Amino acid sequence: MTWGAIVAIGLALALVIMSGVVFNVFAALFIALSLNPLVNVLGRRGLSRGRAILVVAVAFALLAGGTLVLVIPPVLRQGAELVRSLPGSLAELSNQAWVQTVNAATSGGADALIQGLGDLTGQSSFWAFVAGGALSLGTGLAGWLSSAFFMAVLALYFLVSLKGMKRGFYSLVSASKRHMAIFLTERITDSIGRYLGGMVVLAACNAAFSLVLLTFTGVPYAGAISFAAFFITLIPVIGTVVTTCFMTLFALLSSPTAGVVVLVAMVVYMQVEAYVMTPRAMGKALHIPGATVLISATAGGVLMGFAGALIANPVAAALTLVVRHVVVPRRNAQ
Repeated sequence: MTWGAIVAIGLALALVIMSGVVFNVFAALFIALSLNPLVNVLGRRGLSRGRAILVVAVAFALLAGGTLVLVIPPVLRQGAELVRSLPGSLAELSNQAWVQTVNAATSGGADALIQGLGDLTGQSSFWAFVAGGALSLGTGLAGWLSSAFFMAVLALYFLVSLKGMKRGFYSLVSASKRHMAIFLTERITDSIGRYLGGMVVLAACNAAFSLVLLTFTGVPYAGAISFAAFFITLIPVIGTVVTTCFMTLFALLSSPTAGVVVLVAMVVYMQVEAYVMTPRAMGKALHIPGATVLISATAGGVLMGFAGALIANPVAAALTLVVRHVVVPRRNAQ
């Protein structure tokens, strides 16, 4: 085995061991890139970059703190109430006329499904499993908060020193290739910032619309459901579809009319989001085919979970730019 192979294996092992730290660093970099467009907007309004960063950082901190104080407690309360009422809601569901119609058409299949869900939620072992998961989540909360604080501080540092980091990177590139390096770096960072910022705006709009819709139709636990919808909608391609499905299911537990209204309203909202809101929020952030969007989001989700699905498309767009402007011209020149 050569020394090069030994060094490569050692670096790979170190990367695996420090995977948590590496993930936090890249997450902080993506956060900084997503906030940088806001800093640039304030800079065009006359603020210096330092003051613009201060304004964005304070606004972000107030938003995060306000969410923790005002949103999390009622969401947790509604989530606990939802868990307690789930067995009773399933029992009432089997008595609704539309369920009995479906049950007759499926030769008792609907009743069997509802009965199975009721038996599952009625078992103490099931809730012991859920409680164990909640306990594990609680014990990991301190670690998550420390990681979040580390990412926030590092993101602020990246935001302050972003221009200097770019200049340092450009100085490492040979003069003959520096123009292309500047072009690709600026395109990639701008695309990532616009994409992530647009995703957050679209997810917030989806959550707000979900809250209004569920409240209007009288579906209980609207706050908890819409809060979950915000994070689910961040998943590219399928996020809004998944949100529509589980919102419709919860609405059906209330009444068939509410379920139909929620389904129709969300289908209409998906069309408005796809053809009106997304082009305005994203602009020309990503220039990749639709199939690449789906494949990269799926691969990112498998490799790194929710965060991987979120950042997979910007990474795919960056690789596409490199291939289009570097690899292809070199091949053509040969």
